[in-house]
Amino acid sequence: MPIALFVLGLTVFSLGTTEFMIAGLLPELSAAFGVSLPQTGMLISLFALGVVVGAPLITAATTRIPRKAALIGLLGVFIVGEVIAAAAPSYGVLMAARVVTAVAHGSFFGIGAVVAANLVEPAKRARAISVMFGGLTIATIAGVPLGTFVGQHFGWRATFLAVAILGVIDLIGVIALVPHQPRAGHIGVRQELAAFRNKKVWLALATTMLSQAALYTAYTYISPLLTDVTGFSAGMVPPLLALFGVGTFLGSVFGGRLADRSLMGTLCVGLLVLAVMLGAFSLAAHNKPAMIATLFLFGVGSFLINPALQTRVMNETEGAPTLASTSNISAFNIGNALGPWLGGLGISAGAGLLSPSWIGAGLAVASLAVALVAVGVDRAGKDEEVTIDARRERELVERRG
Repeated sequence: MPIALFVLGLTVFSLGTTEFMIAGLLPELSAAFGVSLPQTGMLISLFALGVVVGAPLITAATTRIPRKAALIGLLGVFIVGEVIAAAAPSYGVLMAARVVTAVAHGSFFGIGAVVAANLVEPAKRARAISVMFGGLTIATIAGVPLGTFVGQHFGWRATFLAVAILGVIDLIGVIALVPHQPRAGHIGVRQELAAFRNKKVWLALATTMLSQAALYTAYTYISPLLTDVTGFSAGMVPPLLALFGVGTFLGSVFGGRLADRSLMGTLCVGLLVLAVMLGAFSLAAHNKPAMIATLFLFGVGSFLINPALQTRVMNETEGAPTLASTSNISAFNIGNALGPWLGGLGISAGAGLLSPSWIGAGLAVASLAVALVAVGVDRAGKDEEVTIDARRERELVERRG
């Protein structure tokens, strides 16, 4: 694999760390600005909103800019956003900095995935994307805990400053090692938007959204499930979440390799594993060894599908994949926001801490159903192509006869 892929993976590590580290810094930020924990939690929600709304708009505005130049510009914005966050004199300034950072974050993911796919031959596209997205899984294993540690011992501002320094390193790597990829001059916003006329693209986006909602419906409430239902001590939660993170890393690595062999097969199997593991929480919740195994496999299934999800959208938008790729990142974040809300509804309704896993399992099954519809559309399209080819061949024979 080209070294540029690992540069992109390192950058995604930085982006992923800044996205998720807020969860570990909520008490410090709440105390620093004199706002409630729910208000501080808006820093997470608005980040997701910035990705969902802002990233596609920025990507559309940069369709005629060479992709490497776009990545460099977005990293510059990201670094500035982190520096402003580190020096924020008020909660409002910090929130604005988070939104700016989110827009750069989402756009970089979308454009970076296209760059990563173009660095390798078509048969290895999913594997290349898995290398890039591997940085996100490492962020969940190491980046977020380290960010929390730095914030608790050196102050929350030091955490943002550390990520900004990582961003500078990423910027140097992108400038030096990512090759130039010019944009085709005839591709503009209209061509990028035309990709959304393809119903397969919408099926892919729906699959992404539902699968991520399934993941975050359960994952958001996994800590109280582990302590209040399974009976683990609070001190065991971090290593158990790290185990989940190891599962996500392995899932992403194997998902990339398998998706290059059978993209839709990998996606459907991964969604089935995700649904089964979410359902298994109810059986494993009262047995610690079983819960450990289920949590690990939950992580594998959760990220086994990610390379296939991103590659699927790009495959259906050949020639103009950038905006659709970024829109898929938005679909990820819609699911990230929808899942916790749905899981919270189950708990609020008195269904208990296991209800999010059942809701998540239902969402995973729905995502699998949409993926199977896409498989059916693919087969119908191939059958139609065979019929058209046969008709043309028959007409040619008749003319010659």
